[in-house]
Formats: sequence, C-alpha cells, structure tokens
Amino acid sequence: MEVTTKNNSARGHTWEEVRKEIYTPEEIAASDLRVALIGELIKARNERGITQKQLEEMSGVKQPVIARMERGNTMSQIDTVLKVLFSLGKTLAVVPIKQE
Repeated sequence: MEVTTKNNSARGHTWEEVRKEIYTPEEIAASDLRVALIGELIKARNERGITQKQLEEMSGVKQPVIARMERGNTMSQIDTVLKVLFSLGKTLAVVPIKQE
C-alpha cells in the first residue's frame, strides 16, 4: 500500500515529513512491514479464491480474528500469523534489511 505525499498547503508539510517527525525509524519500519504483511495475506487469500470463513476452516484461526488481521485492527501473535500463512501456502523469512 502506498501513501500519497501531497503537500497540505495549510501546513506546508507532506505526510512523509510529519511521519518522520512523529515516529522513530524503527516504528516506521515496523508499520511498513505490518502493512506489507497484511497486503500479502489479503492478496494470497484472494488469489486462492477463498473466503475468510474457508481460511478459518483451513487454519483453525477464527474468522473474526482473520478479519481483524486484514483490517489491521489487531497485533496478532506470530503463531497465529504463521497458521494463516501456512494455510495459504506461504511462510515468513528473516532477511537482511536493505540499507538506504
């Protein structure tokens, strides 16, 4: 998901500028990772053509939990995320962070 960075003429700052003032680089990276993970979960479920209810049956994770995960309303435990990913034929990987 990409956030547009238009100037707000009333304030004169882009969202990226404000974001960097409010959050630490670690918080920004964690937020970006979370958004990317949610996007990949939704994409994988849609590519397989399954509903959240079907994913519940496959993973054992309740549909309301899956819905909250997809909306970004909850910080799911890693084992819950892994159950859902596994059911979608996916996994997590630990890789080096790209330095800018």
